Amino acid sequence: MPFPNIDPIAFAIGPIAIRWYALSYLAGIFIGVGYGMLLVKRTSLWMNNNPPMTANELFDFAFWIVIGIVVGGRLGYVVFYDPAFFAANPLSILALQDGGMSFHGGMLGVMIAMIVYLRHKGANVLSGLDLLACCSTIGLLLGRVANFINGELYGSVTTMPWGVVFPGGGDLPRHPSQLYEGLLEGLVLFLVIRYFTHIKLVLRSPGTAAGIFGIGYAASRIFVEFFRLPDAHIGYLAFGWLTMGMVLSLPILIAGIALIVWAQTRRHA
Repeated sequence: MPFPNIDPIAFAIGPIAIRWYALSYLAGIFIGVGYGMLLVKRTSLWMNNNPPMTANELFDFAFWIVIGIVVGGRLGYVVFYDPAFFAANPLSILALQDGGMSFHGGMLGVMIAMIVYLRHKGANVLSGLDLLACCSTIGLLLGRVANFINGELYGSVTTMPWGVVFPGGGDLPRHPSQLYEGLLEGLVLFLVIRYFTHIKLVLRSPGTAAGIFGIGYAASRIFVEFFRLPDAHIGYLAFGWLTMGMVLSLPILIAGIALIVWAQTRRHA
């Protein structure tokens, strides 16, 4: 399949170019916040009918979500993916227009912001992480679609009929690994968590939904990494298949399992 060659710039206002990638971040945040507001309004879903915050508080918290994603995502990329370059060129850390964001860092940044906010408020921190888990998949889906539009983070060469010839990826078709991730980490994981929150009522056991997200995200990311090319300046870490994405996802997988065990132990106690 030929690459659709969508212009990565959605529109321009004078010298200011607005990219689909930036719009995907904003849309993911605000659609996610909107979905979260619907969740907290349904108090019967939560333990003791008590969500971690009100709809108005969540709307106000959206600003801190933006800060957590941008700061955490950028610092995560700096630390995890190219520390030597940024140590030699520290001003490049501020050059966000050149790209370079880490989902793992962005997730950590938002989690820290949520924990600080809820501890100050005296609310249940695990319920807050559950709320983030329910909403984050929307941003993951839109972000991976934006990666596809940018023609970046593509996969290895494939003979599958849906292989795409990416600009800069040579003449051979490659796995559209961005769309694999968007489908698994975004759409499928959203539906799985939705089933558990609304049918199994796991929000009444704080930490369970966050654990499901951790397991689902990590398993999906590790699986797709077998088809996705690693960053050129890092390559494979070992064995000809181990990537940085796999290594960073493993602690999330372990934390997800631990959260579910903790939540279910507390529930039975």
